[in-house]
Amino acid sequence: MAGRCARAVSAGVFRMVHLRTWWTLALVPLIAGCTLKPQWPDPELNAARLTGESELIAVDTTGGTLDAPAIAGDSLRRADAIRMALTTSPAIQAALARVRQAYAEAHQERLLPNPVLTVVLKFPTSGGAPTVEPGIAADLLALLQKPSKVEAADHRLRAASAEAVVVVLDVFTQVQDRYAQVQALEAVMPVLEERRRLTDRLLEVARSRLKGGEGTRLDVTTLETQKVELEVEIAEQQLERREARLELARLIGRPSGSTEWRLDGWSEPTLGGPDERAWVQAGLDHRPEVTAKMWELKALGVEFRQARWGVLEGTEVGVDAEGTAESGADEWSVGPSLVVPLPIFDWGQAKRDLITARRLEVAHQLTETRRQVVEDVRRAYAAFRSVTDARQRVCDELIPLLERRRSEAESQYRAGQSDIIPLILADQDLQTARAKLIELERRTAVSLSRLQRAVGGPGVSAASPATQPSSAPSTQPSK
Repeated sequence: MAGRCARAVSAGVFRMVHLRTWWTLALVPLIAGCTLKPQWPDPELNAARLTGESELIAVDTTGGTLDAPAIAGDSLRRADAIRMALTTSPAIQAALARVRQAYAEAHQERLLPNPVLTVVLKFPTSGGAPTVEPGIAADLLALLQKPSKVEAADHRLRAASAEAVVVVLDVFTQVQDRYAQVQALEAVMPVLEERRRLTDRLLEVARSRLKGGEGTRLDVTTLETQKVELEVEIAEQQLERREARLELARLIGRPSGSTEWRLDGWSEPTLGGPDERAWVQAGLDHRPEVTAKMWELKALGVEFRQARWGVLEGTEVGVDAEGTAESGADEWSVGPSLVVPLPIFDWGQAKRDLITARRLEVAHQLTETRRQVVEDVRRAYAAFRSVTDARQRVCDELIPLLERRRSEAESQYRAGQSDIIPLILADQDLQTARAKLIELERRTAVSLSRLQRAVGGPGVSAASPATQPSSAPSTQPSK
């Protein structure tokens, strides 16, 4: 009995497989078209184009190390800091891994569903040979929706690629801002040291005048107070400098390494060419945040078109056969089979409503993103213009006036024509202006970086006559 059943099942399966072979030959073009791998969206190339970097970001499949290779020499050029940050950033690598996940999902959508083989063995209650009913079927709806699902997966792959470029631009901007901060902190230290030297010299003069009976104890006490306050300010600046360098070391992938690098000297960037309107249009055209939302909206549009087939979910088409396990019998009946759900309760309306709501959400998010881009560009453009003008006035007008004022106050004090207070105030105002100039230089560099980020990267702004800061090492770290 068992032998007859086994032979019958084998014969039935053989017939089904033989028939399936003809189906496969008929579907060769469809199979070939759906099993092709998706095209890689090249987020590395897009990131290099938008950031203006020639070196592509390589995918790290090891998970990364705590510290990247050491820097050659004792200088850290701005371009080297950016390159190291982009090539070692865990955030960028995680974003690229998400692109690889979307790529795998797009590839999965191209694969045809496996056919389902069923074998039913029936034993008559009245005795006799058992009946074998083998069948082979495939998900019809999955086959019909395959092109649309592939298209939607490809759109989401491109959206993931655009989101990865967003992360690259964020890291790029962050390392530029920190580099400018360290530059400013390095530049302000000589100003503080000059204030210390002048305070010591004035204190020495005040003590000499007190000893000679020309000065007052109040002058000496005032200068001693100024000296202590200055020492506290220097200590705070040194701590801030240390923290900024440690943060920059983390950004370039060397958190455990030395932070005593020589940095590039600050050079004034200039911005010419297009007006605000042109910058805004560049941001709307090139910002990857906008691109990502547009691809997501396209994917939802494809899914909405798919939703009309939702009523057929569970539909299967195939071939069924029936025969007996009687010895020597070769009586088999073979024919097509179709399993179709009856749309009594679910017509797919809820799924269509869900996708419609998602499309509406993403459409509003796209509008919000575009508005945010316009605001970002206009704010950054206005900030760069304003900070550049303020820096120019401080450099060309304010500091020369304060230097002359201090020189006159010191001459009057040495001649005994005034007390120490006017000289202290003149010196404080001069050093404050110099520190203000350094801060404005930092803000100028940061505002240019923010403007570049707002339009989609320096690779976009490079199309306009914007001059980048120089990169010749000239600033020695303070000890």
